[in-house]
Formats: sequence, structure tokens, C-alpha cells
Amino acid sequence: MKKTTESAAAGSGGSSKMHNTLVYFRQHWQLYVIFMLPAFLLTIIFRYIPMGGIAIAFTEYNPIRGIFGSEWVGFEHFQRFLSSPDFMRYLVNTLKLSVFGLLWGFPAPILLAFLLNRILSAKTKQKIQLVLYMPNFISVIVLCGIVRILLAPTGMVNMMLGTSFNFMTMPSAFRTIYIASGIWQGAGWASIIYTAALSNASKELKEAAVIDGANIIQQIKAVEWPAIKDTVLIQFIMSVGNIMSVGFEKAYALQTDLNLNASEIISTYVYKKGLLDGDYGFSTAVGLFNTVINVILLVTMNSLVKKMNDGKGI
Repeated sequence: MKKTTESAAAGSGGSSKMHNTLVYFRQHWQLYVIFMLPAFLLTIIFRYIPMGGIAIAFTEYNPIRGIFGSEWVGFEHFQRFLSSPDFMRYLVNTLKLSVFGLLWGFPAPILLAFLLNRILSAKTKQKIQLVLYMPNFISVIVLCGIVRILLAPTGMVNMMLGTSFNFMTMPSAFRTIYIASGIWQGAGWASIIYTAALSNASKELKEAAVIDGANIIQQIKAVEWPAIKDTVLIQFIMSVGNIMSVGFEKAYALQTDLNLNASEIISTYVYKKGLLDGDYGFSTAVGLFNTVINVILLVTMNSLVKKMNDGKGI
């Protein structure tokens, strides 16, 4: 009887709270409009309205005639791209950069967060974090310039190895250069979210594990990993959803005539066909194809993670 009364009171309290919220909203709706309207308008104007531009992918676009005045060609551009002899090379290059970048780059900030969490001195930790975060604030173009200087035939790397290789002209070295420089630049900054999540780990449980004789791996497995597990899964799903979105600027800046076999990816191809050759309809179709693959991968990975993680996903 007592439990029934308590549950009824809880239900009544919940409905009363909802009622009070609705009353407050009706009385102060102008406040919500003032704060939410700018964000709503910006989202509509800069996110949803430009989506209409995908119609260019189905036309022989002429900037003078506009989208509706251009000749409608349907899926002709898609067929042209898929039947291109270089299609598989662009796709494979993009997937290799993305997949290997995910395999090597995704665990790096997680491991870095675990290592930073072992540092007890707050001042030492702050200094190390400052050093690790700094590369993120370097421009991509500046980063690529540094990489080119370091890997030049007379650069520091060759001086240390006692060789005179021009690594930037070697297709076999491009993927390693791209991924390694990306980890160096972004791992420290990406570790922030995991470091913040680790602050929620129970210190009492960690102390109990230490008293029980647990080593570092066991402490991470039993105490720290559960605290960041959901964050890791969400970040992984988002990373897989962007697996085809390889950074154009960096790939283009590191590209040379001699490493094109490995460095020419879909995004650089879109840039060259669209802005350099002026084939706007075809380049839009290629970009749309890239986006559709990303969406399919995102939905598929989210479904798989939900099945393996008790229904938890994005």
C-alpha cells in the first residue's frame, strides 16, 4: 500500500513538474524565441538551404543559366564516374587513407588519455598537455610545409638516417607520412574528451583496486575503461561515418606529380574536376556519391554497435 502511494505521488509530481514547465514556457515564450531563433535561422540558411545544390549533380550545370536553366542529365555523371578506369584507384586510395588512419589514429588519443591520467602532479600534467595540444593549432598548410622540409633529401630525417631519399616523391611513403603527421597533430587535442571522461572514474574503486594488488592494465580494465566506454563508442561511430571524408587540404598539399598513384583521392579529384576543369555537374555528382557512402557507413556501424552494446548507440 505504501509503495503504491509513493509511486502515485511520484507520478503526480512528474506531471505537476511538466505542467509548471509548460506554464512557464507560455508566459516567457518571447525569451525562447529571442535565444533560439538566430540559431534556427543560421542552421536553415547555412545547412539546409544549400542542400538544394545537390541538384547540380543531375544537370549539365551552366553558371549563367543556373540550376533550373541547365540541361537535366539524370544519373549520367554518376555512370561516368563509376565507369571511369581510375574510379577504383581513387576509391581504394581514399579507403586506405581512411581505414588505416582510423586503425592507427583512433586508439592514439585514448592511450594518451590513459597515460595522462597516471600523472599525479597537476603542474607536470598541465605542461605535458600544453606540449601535446600545440600541434593542433598549426595550420594544415604550415604542417605540410614542415613535413616537406623534414623529409626533403637534405632534411633532418635523411641526415639522421644518413640517406638522401626524397620521400615526397615515393608513392609507397605517402600513406605513412599522411597518417603519422595526422596523429602527431591531432592526437593530443583529441585526447581532451577522453581525459574529461576519465575524471568521472571512481577514485574509491581505483584505490580499492590498488589495495587488492591490481596492476595498471587491470586498473584500466576494471575502473577507467567503463568510465569512457560510451564516449569511445560514440566517437568511433562518428569516425566511421566520416571514413570517406579524407582531409582534402592536407592530401592536396602533400601531393606531388610522382606520388599521384597513392595521393589522388576522391576529394582532390572533385577539386580538380570542379574548380580547375569547370565540370561542376560531374564534380558535384562525385561529391554526392562520397556523402552517400558516408551516410550508409554511419547508419550501418551505428546499428552494429547497438547490437553489440545492449542497444546503446548514437
